[in-house]
Amino acid sequence: MSARRLRSGGVVDRAQSRTFTLDGRSYDGLSGDTVASAALANGVVRVGNSIYRGRPRGVMSSGAEEPNAFVRVNGEYGESMQPATITELVEGLQLTWEDGIGTLDQSVDPAEYDHMHVHTDVAVIGAGPAGLAAARAAAATGLRVMLFEQDFALGGSLLGRPNEIVEGVPAGAWIQDVREQLDAATNCRILLRTSVFGSYDSNYLIALEKRVDAPQKDGVSRQRVWHINAGRVVLATGAFERTLVFANNDLPGVMLASAVQNYLGRYGVLVGEQIVVLTTNDSAYSVAADLASAGAKVTLVDSRPTAGVEDPTSVDVRHGHVVVEAVGSDELVGVRIAPAGADAQQTQQLPCDLLAVSGGWSANVNLHSQRQGALHWDDGLLGFVPSSPVRDQALAGAVTGTYWTAGAIAEGVAAGAGQPDPTTIDERRSRSGVTDALWVIPSPAGNFDTHFVDLQRDETAAGVVRAVHAGMHSVEHVKRYTSISTGLDQGKIGGVLTIGLLSQLLGEHDMASVPVGQPGQGDDAGPSDALTPKPSPGTIGTTTFRAPFMPVAFAALAGRARGQLYDPARVTPAQVRHVERGAEFEDVGQWKRPWFYPQVGEDMDAAVGRECRAARTNVAYMDGSTLGKIEIRGKDAPTFLNRIYTNAFAKLPIGKQRYGVMCRPDGMVFDDGVSFRLAEDRYLMTTTTGGAAGVLEWLEEWHQTEWPDLDVFFTSVTEQWSTTVVAGPRSRDVIHKIAPDLDVSREGFEFMAFHDTVLASGIPARIARVTFSGELAFEVNVSGWYGEAVWDDITDAGAEFGITPYGTETMHVLRAEKAFPIVGQDTDGTVTPQDLGMDWVVAKKKKDFIGMRSYARAGHVEEGRKQLVSLFPVDRELRLPEGSQVVTPENAPDKPLSGIAPQPIPMIGHVTSSYHSEALDRTFALALVRDGRSRVGEEVMVSFGGKFFPAQIAEAVVYDKEGARRDG
Repeated sequence: MSARRLRSGGVVDRAQSRTFTLDGRSYDGLSGDTVASAALANGVVRVGNSIYRGRPRGVMSSGAEEPNAFVRVNGEYGESMQPATITELVEGLQLTWEDGIGTLDQSVDPAEYDHMHVHTDVAVIGAGPAGLAAARAAAATGLRVMLFEQDFALGGSLLGRPNEIVEGVPAGAWIQDVREQLDAATNCRILLRTSVFGSYDSNYLIALEKRVDAPQKDGVSRQRVWHINAGRVVLATGAFERTLVFANNDLPGVMLASAVQNYLGRYGVLVGEQIVVLTTNDSAYSVAADLASAGAKVTLVDSRPTAGVEDPTSVDVRHGHVVVEAVGSDELVGVRIAPAGADAQQTQQLPCDLLAVSGGWSANVNLHSQRQGALHWDDGLLGFVPSSPVRDQALAGAVTGTYWTAGAIAEGVAAGAGQPDPTTIDERRSRSGVTDALWVIPSPAGNFDTHFVDLQRDETAAGVVRAVHAGMHSVEHVKRYTSISTGLDQGKIGGVLTIGLLSQLLGEHDMASVPVGQPGQGDDAGPSDALTPKPSPGTIGTTTFRAPFMPVAFAALAGRARGQLYDPARVTPAQVRHVERGAEFEDVGQWKRPWFYPQVGEDMDAAVGRECRAARTNVAYMDGSTLGKIEIRGKDAPTFLNRIYTNAFAKLPIGKQRYGVMCRPDGMVFDDGVSFRLAEDRYLMTTTTGGAAGVLEWLEEWHQTEWPDLDVFFTSVTEQWSTTVVAGPRSRDVIHKIAPDLDVSREGFEFMAFHDTVLASGIPARIARVTFSGELAFEVNVSGWYGEAVWDDITDAGAEFGITPYGTETMHVLRAEKAFPIVGQDTDGTVTPQDLGMDWVVAKKKKDFIGMRSYARAGHVEEGRKQLVSLFPVDRELRLPEGSQVVTPENAPDKPLSGIAPQPIPMIGHVTSSYHSEALDRTFALALVRDGRSRVGEEVMVSFGGKFFPAQIAEAVVYDKEGARRDG
């Protein structure tokens, strides 16, 4: 293979050279080169060896589908397994070829990575002729447009054909003109070096931007992950050219014809002097003509008896022939050709240093398929193409099978303007011509040992044959049996080839005659013509396309969530005020929550005691902003909540709240909280502080997997609201001062109601009557922007009453006195609402809800279940450690244990919460005890520290059992 840079041609900047080092040797390239084009321009042919068989490999493609040429970028910003074909050449790059398996860099990456979240009206993916036309048309409508291109230059396939006439001008000039129009449009943003690697519901896209020059700029991220919400999406993602499967098709010097065209037209690199072009379709004819015009000696081998285009001049055309074997050891030196369909032994050898292969085209349907877009096999186009666009998306260009430039531009214009697709399937088939359904070409050796389907994984046609012999009839099974399409290129090269080959094998009546072969072995039994055209690949189907479409570094996915930012602390809007009051904090989930507010000379117990007295006898306030908040909308929101919660929510009146419990399908408590009904189709759900993210995932899971027909949507609004709880007998006085227009009387503002109002300060607020302390209490909810201001207003309004801030420890004491459980503390995944004494929260008349059927199981109703009760230590000052085990007196040892008990001691429960109660002037605990409610009044022993301490079981509620205090 004698690759070299031509003296003229290409769109690289010949005035700007780039020096780089490859495997320790220095080379020169040009601005606009990739590592692969610069290496080829310097005559570098071999890029390494295959990972399992050690066979020599060379550059095969010029894009993201490359299976062979991978480099490690050395230095401060080192990266492994970068495709040389898309790695932009910059000054001073130090590179090492890698043999298909990278080396994990153990050093600390000093670069910055970040994320961006944006909305756009139209997102155009791909900047080939269709994408550029779409962006131009969309920008002309005045809509916000974003154009994403994974390459560092606009133009797509036109970059390899800069002299093609497009809309009356050469392609290079046309690209420049469109670029200038888009740059001038203030409503259009172009992102180069940006690969959209994930496409999700509602046009939610994720893309990776590689900012090559970023490391030289302080404070600028090296790579950026974009999260895009788009109104409409135009997929102009193009197509991948397929290779063919024949003997030794992995030799350096065997390349895709489109890549050869691209290196010639874009980079000015002629990658061979004596070239054979093997094709099954018309697209390679222009490649052969351009190579001949560049001075190469070209032979065109076409498997078809006739073509749909004229034979190019200065090219030796062999119709009705195929290449049965590539010849060479370390690189290509020739090919053996034979008449198509004839005995592979009847060959003629042609000398050559380059074999350019075109086995047809496969539309790049990855992003379409990720959105669950349907695909079908088109026998005319000989490929999988989208059946129709998904909602709010359009398709344009080669992704639809439109492989000619004028058609791609017309489709792009229509897609960008939001108009129907102007091209018919018949026109696509007619303009594309006939592609020969050729997948594998038998070799003179009579086996498929060197017929490579997946070059990166060293997988051959012999492996596919073995898979079929083993009973694998699904392409998904064959993929896993062989490891085809599991490498870095993710099937961009071998995916459709495997499907085509599989369709032929499954049509064989005499599979015993198909040669299997083993790596490294010679002939196997069977004739060389065992494979003949068989059923369509459409009957096989295709593999699943999953994100990411392109590899993404973990550092980029992490963004700034590294080091101290890995698990960032979340603080409420009033955080500054808590610090000023000397609060001690505890971590709850990711939140910093005020734990208690010690005054001078107070320890934690003294501070909590003071705060408890204030809440029970006067007035106190706490920051409740950390509770999870999820807005639920949609006409089926009432139905959905009715199924999620154990109690009824569909008939909850507007302006009311209701406490609800969520259970897993096994009937065990998952989370709880109060939900507001804001409108017929709108609720605001609150969750536990640490459970907010899990609940949101829970709602999405049930909606997407079980009830996708329901019209309901979920949005996390936790940080949009600031909540201040005012509790205690004098809480009405404080609320009346901050909201004088609101009737806060017992009759005018009943328990579990809420009202929207405007505070005396002019701040809109939603005030709710709800309590987690058992006392008269109000929750003041305002926009997060006003959280600190409202905290100050409440502080000022309550000053004359001696209002006291309280933290989470006091909250725990107050709620435990009322036996209000905390999910995750008083529950452990084995507790039902009935176990908690909350049978009232489980609806008896609802048809169904998550967990309902489990309550009829014997294990849920039989004796012996642990139930929530309270424990009063005989020693009124003894605080039982949480987690302590509870045993019956007869099972407690007479003497303290100094080690492990001589035999297991039967446990009947454990302590879940334990506090000192100011209201009771003693300690108490909550515990889960087997048959606890029937043991009320019994004495038990609680074990900790090797000793056993007596305690009496009592009802779970230890204060204000009648609930009279909640209404003041």
